[in-house]
Amino acid sequence: MFTPAHSTFGGAVNDFFWVKRRAEQPIEFPHKTHIEKGATCTEYCHESVTKGPIAGLPSVNACMVCHTMFATDRPLIKQITAMQEKGLDLQWQRVYRYAPQAHVRFNHAPHIRAGVECSTCHGDIAHQTVAQRNVDVHMGFCVNCHREKHAPNECVTCHF
Repeated sequence: MFTPAHSTFGGAVNDFFWVKRRAEQPIEFPHKTHIEKGATCTEYCHESVTKGPIAGLPSVNACMVCHTMFATDRPLIKQITAMQEKGLDLQWQRVYRYAPQAHVRFNHAPHIRAGVECSTCHGDIAHQTVAQRNVDVHMGFCVNCHREKHAPNECVTCHF
């Protein structure tokens, strides 16, 4: 149904059929390279994932914690360094999100505390250059996982 909640008719149709747009990221982030060097998702880039609902996306300043010393001659690092010097930040696009009308509030922290691996919901990000939607995270996916792990399965666990 076309409503004021959608800016275009196409947006309403895509939302109705759960068609997700592909996120365009500002840079190709080499997850694989960082994982091979020993960086972990939660330690450097998505540090708020253990503390609350949002995993967080790394800022230019987060990148520069390491890249003031490592790989400074690489073109991408030079680009990020220039952004930091100008006071600019990376405009990451969210890859996963629920439609507002689903009334889903996902909280990363309890999932991390329960030992759910990032790859369970995000797929094999460790071998990607650009983060993309790898797993169709829908209600059935979540309910099945909660059943398998004997986690709360009441509606208000996710819908509030």
